[in-house]
Amino acid sequence: MNLSSDQQVLWHHGFFDLNGTIVTTWVMMIVMAIGAKFITRTLATEGPISRWQGALEIIVTTIEAQIKEVGLNHAEKYLPFLGTLFLFIAMSSLCTMIPGFEPPTGSLSTTAALAACVFLAVPFFGIVEHGVGGYLKTYTEPTILMLPFNIISELSRTLALAVRLFGNMMSGVMIIGILLTITPLLFPLVMLALGLLTGMVQAYIFSILAGVYIAAATRTRTREISHG
Repeated sequence: MNLSSDQQVLWHHGFFDLNGTIVTTWVMMIVMAIGAKFITRTLATEGPISRWQGALEIIVTTIEAQIKEVGLNHAEKYLPFLGTLFLFIAMSSLCTMIPGFEPPTGSLSTTAALAACVFLAVPFFGIVEHGVGGYLKTYTEPTILMLPFNIISELSRTLALAVRLFGNMMSGVMIIGILLTITPLLFPLVMLALGLLTGMVQAYIFSILAGVYIAAATRTRTREISHG
């Protein structure tokens, strides 16, 4: 049994391996991009709307509401990034219903890449909001002695994001695969439904934690000014 789709090498040339994770990731990105283009090609601002547009508006407004809940008032600024994270992870979970499909989020390389995106997005939004000096100053709060600890905190939470998502997604796929080989059909179907629910929860947790980290980076200076 392959522990992840990284071990499914489909093509090799020199130092480059085209594995299952790369293929499924790009296939998912292409399908999601085409799907988004298809749904948004005939958006209506008034009158009756299509079912696809209705579903899209529900998803977007729900994600916006959750972004505001974590303290990011201008949700439209963060919606593209956080919404993409949520939809990619959620679609990875939904696609496990396809026989033989191994989600890219079941690979540590993918979850590490997603966590790295969050790691880079936090200072990006912080700098956009407060400037380079204002953001870097937060690493020395409340004293300069906290600088190494704040840096370690940034790195450790990035690692935790990657490992948490990888562990939950990989274990879910492995459990379903094992049960399909040793039990009747009904019980694995129940576990599949539970796995889908777990995948959705993980997508929600990952994107919400990313939002919390960004909110902390963008509102630190506001608290400092208000106290001053």
